[in-house]
Amino acid sequence: MSGDYNMSMRKFLKQVGVTSQQAIEEGLRKAGAPDGGSFEAKVVLTIDGLEVEHVVTGLIKDGDA
Repeated sequence: MSGDYNMSMRKFLKQVGVTSQQAIEEGLRKAGAPDGGSFEAKVVLTIDGLEVEHVVTGLIKDGDA
């Protein structure tokens, strides 16, 4: 894999991480979610032209949950 590949991969993953965190925090604020709640989360990654679908699930705990 080339240096360009590595840089574009890292840039994409950073964008996914940052924007996902922002979306989660905004959702919690809008919902007025109390501290201590927990939420099931799911991310689906698809890549056009590669027939890739990758699913990640997890639990996000807010506050002291």
